[in-house]
Amino acid sequence: MKVFFKYAILVLLVPALVLVSCKKDPTESKAFEDFKDYMVDNNLDLPALLDGYIIAPTLTTVTGGIVDSAAGYTIPNYHVFDIRGTDDFNAGHIKGAINLVLADVVTTAANYADKPILVVCYSGQTAGRAVMALRLSGYPDAKVMKFGFSYWSSDTYNVGDEARSFDKWTGKIGDPAVGHQNWVTDASVQLPDYGYPTWESDNIDEAAILAERVNAMLGMDWTTSSTAVLNDPDAFNIYNFWTPEDYTTFGHYKGAYQIKPISIADDIIKAFDPDAENQVYCFTGQTSSFTTAWLQVLGYPAKSITYGVNSLSHTALDNAGKPAWHHAFEYEYETTVK
Repeated sequence: MKVFFKYAILVLLVPALVLVSCKKDPTESKAFEDFKDYMVDNNLDLPALLDGYIIAPTLTTVTGGIVDSAAGYTIPNYHVFDIRGTDDFNAGHIKGAINLVLADVVTTAANYADKPILVVCYSGQTAGRAVMALRLSGYPDAKVMKFGFSYWSSDTYNVGDEARSFDKWTGKIGDPAVGHQNWVTDASVQLPDYGYPTWESDNIDEAAILAERVNAMLGMDWTTSSTAVLNDPDAFNIYNFWTPEDYTTFGHYKGAYQIKPISIADDIIKAFDPDAENQVYCFTGQTSSFTTAWLQVLGYPAKSITYGVNSLSHTALDNAGKPAWHHAFEYEYETTVK
């Protein structure tokens, strides 16, 4: 009888041991595939994040405008986060704006949750990274101010002995790609098909992993010069974030892949190389800065080609009514004397 009892206990214990051994170790690393599913389930795929991510600082007298000229050129329906350097902010900023550094944008936002956040930088490109961080961190209505403070004013000022201008755009536009041997109009080759990034995290909570990766992204390098790529496109892995029609109509870097949309829901994301730097460009560098921030959070080495095709073939874009830099609105601004 004792023998039978022992065997009975053993029979009961074996399934229990199997169940315990099959449970996930709470310290086990989290794979990319699980994180990808979390991003999709929480509406954090790129097409959703791009929706309404940027807004022009037009006057409230214009339909949909955000700038109230009667109240001293303020933007009353947003908290304005200005992430330019302190000297430039002191020389001129939107009335009521809050000056902070890019790395602090998410932690600072926790104190300003009563209305949406509008991020202002020099050109609208660095702000894309800030807004991606915010949208991935529970602030889905955060927006980039289009063309940055360059769109607000073109005034010049001095910082010590150095003469500066608020307008960072005018000196960056041009047509060096026109007639260049590395700027072509052929159709895109088939997109490559790579695997997923292989990073892991010691966290097992997807929200904590996302916060960890957003914070890391804010400290990453992210820019590449448009002319550097034009001079030697074979040295880069290039992605054009346009429609096929725009890709062939306005031209593109030789060898650049045409890709739009970019998404993780249907594995289009596999077109990006998880083990090599991916260069992304658009019309102005604003959407590509936003996009490359998202790619970096996912674990892809990625950089944005600054100022986009406005710095390569501006005239053609402008004539066709595509996103193109023109000039500042020349609004009033506030100064801070230090």
